[in-house]
Amino acid sequence: MRIVLGIESSCDETAAALVTSERTILAQRIASQDEVHRPYGGVVPEIAARAHAERLAPMIEATLADAGMTLDDVDAIAATAGPGLIGGVMVGLVTAKALAMAADKPLIAVNHLEGHALSPRLADATLAYPYLLLLVSGGHCQILLVEGVGQFRRLATTIDDALGEAFDKSAKVLGLGYPGGPALERLAREGDAKKVPLPRPLMGSAEPHFSFAGLKSAVLRAKQALTNAAAPLAYTDADIAASFQQAAIDCLIDRTRRALAGVGAVNALVVAGGVAANTAIRGALEGLAAEFELPFIAPPLTLCTDNAAMIAWAGLERFERGQSDPLDVAARPRWPLDPDAEAVRGAGVKA
Repeated sequence: MRIVLGIESSCDETAAALVTSERTILAQRIASQDEVHRPYGGVVPEIAARAHAERLAPMIEATLADAGMTLDDVDAIAATAGPGLIGGVMVGLVTAKALAMAADKPLIAVNHLEGHALSPRLADATLAYPYLLLLVSGGHCQILLVEGVGQFRRLATTIDDALGEAFDKSAKVLGLGYPGGPALERLAREGDAKKVPLPRPLMGSAEPHFSFAGLKSAVLRAKQALTNAAAPLAYTDADIAASFQQAAIDCLIDRTRRALAGVGAVNALVVAGGVAANTAIRGALEGLAAEFELPFIAPPLTLCTDNAAMIAWAGLERFERGQSDPLDVAARPRWPLDPDAEAVRGAGVKA
């Protein structure tokens, strides 16, 4: 049995975990920075990096203690090396390098997106390659064919905003605070998704990609109309939230259906990333998988948001294939899973 220590610090969660090759999470700790960033309505990179630097070493020590282990019991150390906020990524990667050098352990530099992409395999031993992955988070919205460790073919990406960002920005417009995605989902349960006519960008398009900037802007206009109306309008904030969520779901299903129809044989439809915690989105994707007679697999909610268990597992998958990285491996603010994918119009070229 192999044991890998995972470290995650790419955004605003400081996390450490110990995971075995038998898919057991021996110990896991996550420290959220929500309270620190809430006054600003979003993540402040410098504050996030400072918090990682203060919290990470004690968290690793506590995680090892939770499992009754020391670094001597660990076979390798895996850390997020990108993409993400570069200050936070550097804190985690430098810490991992120091531990690897001090304990004479292999270092595995993990792509944060691969951590999300492989996390369903940590939770479900039946999930075999290849599978179609919808990766939805605050920074990314992509459809990928996952053919193996390090083998990704990007079929679609966003040409502007990621869906998680659209959720958070729409929640901010509605005065729901930070983090906005979960708050908007809760408010949407109280609303009528048919009350506010919102656009479905690129829905039905031959272009395979996503676009959420126009939808986000439409939410802003709907809220402004509600705020500035001389008399009560026929909808509420909850209706805006429900209508936004349904429009987002319609776009996801349309684009994913298109990908499934053209990709060929796959073993499952899989969703991962922070937005995968949204229960309405999960339900719609489960229905789509049934339409194609495929299993639908989503990781547990604890593995959807940023966490170190997924980084440890991705490290394990690489370590068991004989892969490791030199101590001079660099942190990367951007790191596409499919570097050979064609550039797309708009800001999506970043993905």
